[in-house]
Amino acid sequence: MVTIIDVARAAGVAPSTVSYVLNGKRPISADTRRLVEQSIRQLGYRPHSRRTSAPRQRTGVIGLLAPLHSANTVPTLTRFVGSVMTAAHARDHDLLLLTHGTGMAALRRAVSTAVADALIVTDVQASDPRIPALTALGRPVVLVGEPAQSTGLSCVTLDFDAAAAGVVEHLASLGHRTVGLVGSPLSTTVWGADHARQCTRTFEATAARSGIHVRRRPCGDSADAVRSCLQALLAGESGVTALVVENEVVLPGVLEHLHALGRRVPEDISVVAVCRDETARRAPIPLTSVAVPTADLGALAVDTVLRQFEGEDEPEVRRIVPRLTVRQSSGPAPAISSCA
Repeated sequence: MVTIIDVARAAGVAPSTVSYVLNGKRPISADTRRLVEQSIRQLGYRPHSRRTSAPRQRTGVIGLLAPLHSANTVPTLTRFVGSVMTAAHARDHDLLLLTHGTGMAALRRAVSTAVADALIVTDVQASDPRIPALTALGRPVVLVGEPAQSTGLSCVTLDFDAAAAGVVEHLASLGHRTVGLVGSPLSTTVWGADHARQCTRTFEATAARSGIHVRRRPCGDSADAVRSCLQALLAGESGVTALVVENEVVLPGVLEHLHALGRRVPEDISVVAVCRDETARRAPIPLTSVAVPTADLGALAVDTVLRQFEGEDEPEVRRIVPRLTVRQSSGPAPAISSCA
């Protein structure tokens, strides 16, 4: 069967260009349009339409493309996969998990077979090389994460703006004016390859509008990395009176090192964590936290991909707001920040 990729190769253009010629969503030059249309006629390509084509035999299987590599923490990936599995089961669907490499090989396997009715794709990059192949599948696709440019595919993601605004508003109301951001060294997570950078940019911009200065340092998982990060953030007259910890893995080390420095939480320094509620509640001092709604995100991805079988052809971006829960680790900013 001739695919959109075959047409693109024959015309010497990207598959996305062929899509734009077919759907008219972007202006294409007359010369390029003629090349694409000529290739379509020569190859006998017939565009797929969910509403007009004869329905393919449904298998009741949803494919989850979730690459497993060093930048994806296994606990995070496991929680997300479990949430998708639960949501799919509740909708009478099975789940096919594809984890090999960067996902390209798994994607080719899914394209070449009829095992999965639809695909949910994680580890999405700002400029993702898989997008052209995904748009050519002729079956529902949902991205977990949002590319920098519109792709014509539906996405589910986190509302970073709302989450950052909640944290900033909380810390500002307590009088904090300089915040240390303990960043993750990981460039990739299940809900988007650039999520950490996007979260950081959003937090910094939101804080600046509220008159809060942000000092950010990446932090590795080792004890030495945590120590180095906190020493850099708290050294001298830094003025840091609160820490926002993005990486759940380093939370125990952060709390231990603050204790070793003689910094009381929250009397000397407040701590806000991006982590599971369970982790926040079980910390030595219950942590004010932003809970990443993994289960809700998985359920939303399943719902979004199944909506396409119900005639919802228009791509949509659906966002979930992570919830801020105030606990004992955040308090009023001290009048004078102690030195490390």
